[in-house]
Formats: sequence, C-alpha cells, structure tokens
Amino acid sequence: MDVKVVLVAVLLTLTINGSISDAKPISLVERCWCRSTVTTVPQRNIRELKFVHTPNCSFQVIAKLKNNKEVCLNPETKWLQQYIEKALEKMKKAKLQGN
Repeated sequence: MDVKVVLVAVLLTLTINGSISDAKPISLVERCWCRSTVTTVPQRNIRELKFVHTPNCSFQVIAKLKNNKEVCLNPETKWLQQYIEKALEKMKKAKLQGN
C-alpha cells in the first residue's frame, strides 16, 4: 500500500474521531433572550408581555409591541414592578375564591 494513502487514512480517522467530544451544545432554552434592556417604552405601545426565567439568566421581560417588534424591558422599572404585583394579587385572590 502506498504510504501517502495510509497517511491520509490515518489523518482522516483522527479528524473524524478527534472532533467528537463530551461537550454538549448550548440549548436555546438555556440562552438568555435579553442581552440589553430598555426602560422607555410607552405602555400604550405594548401588545403583550412575556416573562422568561432560565437557569443561567436573570428574570427577563419581553414586550411585544403593536408594530410586532419585540424589546426587552428592564424588570426593575417601577411601572413593571407594580404591574407584576397587581397580577400576582389577582392570581392569589382567584385561587382563594376557587377553594
């Protein structure tokens, strides 16, 4: 057998086997949606809010605007904190009335 053919076969085998590792791909679920946040979105422009919490990221709030654009809101914004508190109160009241 030709030495060049053997060498190419060995290199190809090492390349194929060497590229397999124990590292796992980062799941889309584990990635942070928000890399930056805004605080100055008029509430009347918001169509819906989505709350996201993943193991590797802090609490994230994504607002879908009426123009179908999505922006990440700062969860520390005062009006957003009040909105979340009111929503939690409503949920607690509904749960108590259901029992």
